[in-house]
Amino acid sequence: MGSEGGGGGGRSENVQQSSRFVATWIVGGVVLGLSVLGLRFALPKKKKRPIRVYMDGCFDMMHYGHCNALRQARALGDQLVVGVVSDAEIIANKGPPVTPLHERMIMVGAVKWVDEVISDAPYAITEEFMRKLFDEYNIDYIIHGDDPCLLPDGTDAYALAKKVGRYKQIKRTEGVSSTDIVGRMLLCVRERTTVDSPSHASLQRQFSHGHSQKSDDGGAGSDTRVSHFLPTSRRIVQFSNSKGAGPDARIVYIDGAFDLFHAGHVEILRLARGLGDFLLVGIHTDQTVSANRGGHRPIMNLHERSLSVLACRYADEVIIGAPGEVSKDMITTFNISLVVHGTVAEDNDFQKETGNPYAVPISMGIFQVLDSPLDITTSTIIRRIVSNHEAYQKRNEKKAASEKRYYEGKSYVSGD
Repeated sequence: MGSEGGGGGGRSENVQQSSRFVATWIVGGVVLGLSVLGLRFALPKKKKRPIRVYMDGCFDMMHYGHCNALRQARALGDQLVVGVVSDAEIIANKGPPVTPLHERMIMVGAVKWVDEVISDAPYAITEEFMRKLFDEYNIDYIIHGDDPCLLPDGTDAYALAKKVGRYKQIKRTEGVSSTDIVGRMLLCVRERTTVDSPSHASLQRQFSHGHSQKSDDGGAGSDTRVSHFLPTSRRIVQFSNSKGAGPDARIVYIDGAFDLFHAGHVEILRLARGLGDFLLVGIHTDQTVSANRGGHRPIMNLHERSLSVLACRYADEVIIGAPGEVSKDMITTFNISLVVHGTVAEDNDFQKETGNPYAVPISMGIFQVLDSPLDITTSTIIRRIVSNHEAYQKRNEKKAASEKRYYEGKSYVSGD
């Protein structure tokens, strides 16, 4: 009897254990199934779309102020799309450009913060073009500096973008403008001219805002424009690349003045960069440039020229104040594998029999002359200004009149 009762209790206990086991498997299966189901629906989680910002401009005689504006614009998003205004639109709204569209496209496309470039952009953001930016180019915000951009009738070119709440503003870079640079050019040309025509003198006053100053060395006969640019270590760091050359990198070196940084400079840097892993660019001192090209040069000072080169995507690093002569010690210090020079240049020192600044790399068999893609020099840009000075005077007067109407129509706080 006892054994029978014990057997019955055992079977009952086994049944209960089996039931609990089955229940556990069922619950576990349901939980696992729900987990798999949840994972299945969680996997296709939509990837966050990059924020795309748009900035446009004429970018005529592009300088480090333009580059700094593009740097700031890029910081407001993940991708920067830049519209370059057509020659026809510039002529209609401001006067003739100094550099044609194809050169301006090269310049803008070479800036390392630019992801995409749109050619023939309109001067004013029309409703049709704004819709195109939003729908076709997936632009989230339209960017401009805190200085006014005015149409011939004095109205704001970005009024529509502001109205729809898709406008963001950056701070204008003080101390430089295309107008200021033209003034420096014309004042340097005056140094070389014995007689000034009334119209030429008037143009100099218009573009230089009446400020003629003696050169830094105190020369009494000099009347060159002194740059207002004050470099800071922070600005240089903002423009610099964080990554240096690797231990086995093939380092290519090219040097020069790189004054009034233009499309010809960009293209020769592009070719040079393609010959190695790392492009080191030497920027000659103001004194070296003056000694080779006359006291009226350079137009842009050493730090202005350095920032322009640093903003170029083809330059990995610059030597600020590089010596005019490439020495053996310099080649060893920077581990230079190849020294290059373009065929189009202000100076043809690389062809000299004696006093050749590239004598050492030539003797070492590491010097190469590159065919320059564009026949443009700093003198080319200056000649464009001087030959068409009356048109640029009218352009400057139109700009001043337009800004006057703007300031009279509304209260404006400067970014100074």
